[in-house]
Amino acid sequence: MIAAKEKEKEREKEREKRGGERSAAQAHAGPEKEEAAGPVPVVLADDHAIFRQGLRRLLAESPRFRVVGEASDGRETLELVKSAAPRVVLMDLTMPGLSGVEATRRIRKHHPNTYVLVLSVHGEEDYVAQALEAGANGYVLKDIRAPELFDAIETTAQGRRYLSPVIEDTIVNEYLRLRKERSDSESPYQLLTPREREILRLISEGKSSRNIAEELNVSPKTVETHRANIMRKLDIHNIADLVRYAISRGIVQI
Repeated sequence: MIAAKEKEKEREKEREKRGGERSAAQAHAGPEKEEAAGPVPVVLADDHAIFRQGLRRLLAESPRFRVVGEASDGRETLELVKSAAPRVVLMDLTMPGLSGVEATRRIRKHHPNTYVLVLSVHGEEDYVAQALEAGANGYVLKDIRAPELFDAIETTAQGRRYLSPVIEDTIVNEYLRLRKERSDSESPYQLLTPREREILRLISEGKSSRNIAEELNVSPKTVETHRANIMRKLDIHNIADLVRYAISRGIVQI
C-alpha cells in the first residue's frame, strides 16, 4: 500500500517535470513566432521620387512595415521583387517603360507570394479593371488617409482583396450598368416596334381594340394584328398575362 503511494508520487513528479519542460519550450517559441511574423516587407514602385520619399517616411512611422526597396519603373520593380522578396508591392500604374499593369501581371505569375496593392491617382473603371485583371490584390487612390493605407497593406499582405470605398462603388456601378445592358439587349421587349410598344401600353390600360384604333387613327384590324405580333414576340398568350408583363416592366402603374 505504502509502496503503491510512493510510486504514484514519483509518476506525478515526472508528469510535472514534463509539463514544465513543455511550458518552457512554448515560452521560448512564442517570441520566435512573433519575430517570424515581423513587419511586412514592402517595395515602393512609383516614378515620382518625392512621392516615394513621403511614402517611405509615412510607413516608417509604423512598426508594422519595413520598406525593403524603391523602384521608378516596372523593370526595376521586377528586379527588386526578385532580390528583396517583398510581401507587398505598392504599385503605381502609369510608370515609364514597363507599365505597372504589366509589372503586376509578371509579379503575380512568377512570384505568387508577393502581393500587389495598386496606389494610383486613377479611379476610372478602365484602370481598375486592367489592374485587377492583371492580378492586383488591391486598389486604392493616392488621396487615401494613412490609417486606411495601413489597413490596405496588411489586408493585402494576407492575400486578401482590398478596395477603397470609391473603387468599390466604381466596380459595383459598372457591374450594374453591364447587367442592365445585357438584360435590355436580351429582353423580348427590345423586339417590339415603337408602335407595338404604344399599343401594348394602351392594351394594358384596359382599352379595347376599337378605342385604340380611334385614338391612333387606324383600323381595329390593324390593332388586332399588332396585338397578335406583340403576344407572339413576348411569348404571351392572353390579355391578363400581357397586362401583368406591362406592370412588371413599369409600362403601366397599378
